[in-house]
This record gives sequence, structure tokens and C-alpha cells, in this order.
Amino acid sequence: MIMAGVNSCPRLMVVSDLDLTMVDHYDSENHSLLRFNALWEANYRHNSLLVFSTGRSPAIYKQLRKEKPLLSPDITVMSVGTEIAYGESMVPDNDWVEFLNQNWDRNMVIEETRKFPELIPQSETEQRPHKVSFYIEKDKAGEVIKALSESLEKNGLDFKIIYSGGIALDVLPHGAGKGQALAYLLKRLKTEGKVPDNTLACGDSGNDAELFSVPEVYGVMVSNAQEELLQWYAENAKNNPNIIHATERCAAGIIQAIGHFSLGPNTSPRDVPHFSECKPDNVNPGHEIVKFYLFYERWRCAEVEDTDPCMENLKVDYHPAGVFVHPSGVERSLHDCINAMRSCYGDKQGRKFQVWVDRVSPVQMSSDTWIVKFDKWELSGDERHCCITTVVLSSKGADASDGFTWRHMHQTWLEGWGGKDHSNWLF
Repeated sequence: MIMAGVNSCPRLMVVSDLDLTMVDHYDSENHSLLRFNALWEANYRHNSLLVFSTGRSPAIYKQLRKEKPLLSPDITVMSVGTEIAYGESMVPDNDWVEFLNQNWDRNMVIEETRKFPELIPQSETEQRPHKVSFYIEKDKAGEVIKALSESLEKNGLDFKIIYSGGIALDVLPHGAGKGQALAYLLKRLKTEGKVPDNTLACGDSGNDAELFSVPEVYGVMVSNAQEELLQWYAENAKNNPNIIHATERCAAGIIQAIGHFSLGPNTSPRDVPHFSECKPDNVNPGHEIVKFYLFYERWRCAEVEDTDPCMENLKVDYHPAGVFVHPSGVERSLHDCINAMRSCYGDKQGRKFQVWVDRVSPVQMSSDTWIVKFDKWELSGDERHCCITTVVLSSKGADASDGFTWRHMHQTWLEGWGGKDHSNWLF
């Protein structure tokens, strides 16, 4: 089963490349990525699927996860569509492996590629069971690809050569690639009766072109898309209304595409200056969680006003008898924690301080009560910490549209991401 948590057809499946698509390496503050994160966790996590489709091997994909505030995807497609894994534990898809094994001889590929001195092998981490990877100078790529293709064909191999980024060349089994991996996932979802209502593919380079060739899939090339992808678009998809070239970079372009194709909400809570104006079409616990932690970040950075009415309005959302269990095990009332926030107002002003949530998972326990589990991340300067958090919410009125009351919160450090100094960890 691809995703046990989705009990019906996913509302939306976003399939995104990482480097210079979801992740903007020129955005040191990760503003566009954090905007997408807030939008996804507030509006889509509970009923949609997030798929990362990257050329990175598992090793350097995991390294990127440590460096950037990436969400946890439901499915990870790595090594240019040759490896598929599910969930946070990254369970491999063995059926996909067996499929790619057909008429693939990795040793023969290595033997033939050695005949081309223009091909410079990539690092050992990027050499995978169904991917042999090189660097090659742009002006030599066309001639080498032609000659290498002829050589491999003479040996009877079913293969595919993908050139991307103006420098990277990958040799894969013929049935591999990001597009084939996406088509395979859609087929599996159909078998399970969980075909997404809509699918959005997102990319910036040549190895993403196949994603846009999958039938009935919307596509967005982010504004910073590379030459080889734009050339593919001009030759193959210029008149396809389901594929657009965004005017926004990276994750901002993905948000733009969600709005362009009317796939669902496309206003990130991070783009709303006053939360009183942040009224989603369907109020849900995920939106409540995201909204609070954005307020908390802005409070610490003095980006909201420090007033008595502000604090009193905040207390209204917290039950008088509510309890917060700190990661250290210390218990305090929720109202005491709100009061303690006054002393921390603006303590991060002018410094790098970011808060985001991941894997927001609400479970409705009764007509008016939800248990919400999520990971709460906090970046302060160069230090990054995470708590596994559980919150009990109850609706204020007959249903969730009237808002929520926080009744209980419990946090424990995520292994390997605990903080040494607990004094400034408020929520």
C-alpha cells in the first residue's frame, strides 16, 4: 500500500524535483520553500500526496534534508527515477527494482563508457544499481551521446541516456526515468483505488522533461528552468495548456501553478500579514497548528505588536486548565506559557530565527476533539532542533469552522535533534 494514511483518492499529488525546483540554493533564507511548507501543512498534508523526484542518490538526498527545511514526502523517487521509496522510513519498492532489472547489464555499461575519456565519473555515492553517472562538458555532450548510444545498441542493451543541467549525463535502463516512475506510481495508485484528483509535476532541468509527458498531469517549469528543458518545451509542449513556464522561481513557481490550474488553495499562511484575515475555505487542525507557530516566530522576531489585547486574544484559544509538557519533562499550564512569551518578545529580532512544522497528522477522536501529531522544527542562528509534538484540540462551536481550543500539548526531542539549552524553548 503506497500510503496507508490516505483512505480515499488524494486531493492533489505534487511531484517535484528538488535542486532549483523545490529548493532554491540562491535563497539563503529559504523563503519560498518555507512558504510552500506552510501552504502544504495547513491545507494539503491531511488529504494529498507529496512526492520528491530527484536525481540525487539516497546518500546526498538525506544530506540535503539535513541542510534545508524540507518537508517529509510521502514518496521519494531518487537517482533519476531508478529508486522509489515510501514514507519516512523510506521502504523500497522491490517491484520497481525487478522491473528495471530486465535486460539491464550495468557491467557492460561501465565497460562501454570507459571508451569515452570525455566522460568524468561522478562520485561513488551517485553510482547506483540502475544508474551510471558522469560529468561532461556541454560542447562535447551531443557527439558523445550519439556515439555512446550506438555502442550500447550494438551490445543489445535496453538503455536510456539523460543529459541535464548542462553537465550531468546518466545512463539508465530504458524503462527508468522520472516520467516512467511517475507513470508507475499512478498505476499503483489506480490499482489501490486512490488515483489523485489532480497531479502537478514540477521541474527545472532536462531530467524533468519526462514528468511533463505523463498523460493527464499538469506541469510547471519554474521561472529559472534550464536551457535544455525550455528547448524540450518549445519542441514538444508549447501548445499544451496543461504545462506552464512560471514567472516565479523554485517553490514560489509551484505555488503559482497551484493557483493557475485551480488545484486548491494557493495562499500560503506566510503571505498573510494578519491572521484575522487568514480564513481558509475548510478550517482544519493543520491550519490551526501552522497559524500558531507562524505567530510564535513573528512574536520572537518582533514582527507583530506586543500588546495586552494581543495576549488576551491568544489566551482565549487555550483552555484555562490546559497543560504543556516541555521536552525536558517539566509541566506548566498553557496560560503560564503564554504569559512567559512576553519576556521573549523580540529576542530574535535581527537574527536568523525560523519555525516550521512537518508531518501534521490530525485524528478526529469525537465530534469536537482532535489529536494532532507533528514535528516542530526551530532554527536559531546555525542551531536546528526538533520536537515530536502532540496536541489535543477541541472545536469552539458546533464544528471546526468556529475555531479551536488548545487543551493539551506534549513534546519530546526528536532523536539527534535535541537542544542543550532549554531556556528559550517555549512551545
